[in-house]
Amino acid sequence: MTKVNVLSQTGSSVGEIELNDAIFGIEPNESVVFDAVIAQRASLRQGTHKVKNRSEVAGGGRKPWRQKGTGRARQGSIRSPQWRGGGIVFGPTPRSYAYKLPKKVRRLALKSVLSAKVADTELVVLDALTLAAPKTKDFVQVLSDLKIESKALFVTADVEENVALAARNIPGVTVLTAEGINVLDLVGHNQVVMTKSAVEKIEEVLG
Repeated sequence: MTKVNVLSQTGSSVGEIELNDAIFGIEPNESVVFDAVIAQRASLRQGTHKVKNRSEVAGGGRKPWRQKGTGRARQGSIRSPQWRGGGIVFGPTPRSYAYKLPKKVRRLALKSVLSAKVADTELVVLDALTLAAPKTKDFVQVLSDLKIESKALFVTADVEENVALAARNIPGVTVLTAEGINVLDLVGHNQVVMTKSAVEKIEEVLG
């Protein structure tokens, strides 16, 4: 079992926690993490792109000139793709880019990223994270006490409304619940700060 110091939100050490090696101590699988990131980014695409094909472009109902005898190439409509203002061939249409990875692959990706964070000493465990009021300056003080100066992901066991409201105006800081952790957010932040109860919840789900 890997042991990590547990800090208070003022930055002082209050004990230790043993992390489950099956979740926080595996050999990271970079290929699976890559697949999970690509899948998650694909699902974020709006897919609202749209062009008009030949049947949707206005006009072009009359044949521009007779079939034979003019010396010009035969044409059936001025809205054919080769005409200016004509329809687009094989253009993009609204679609969903989302696709799902197998459950075991998604879990392995999460475990790989969490293990990498522990190995790189980028995981901080707090005994608790609460704020009396949703004030940004109070959360900035927490960041200062924890000596966090880079992009940070805070993970709580349950919804902490004051914490979420206080952190949302701070660039590079994201607050999630243990149920909402995902590979893209974990990879996209330099520091991961979890409460002790959030760690226990993650171990319960992924264990």
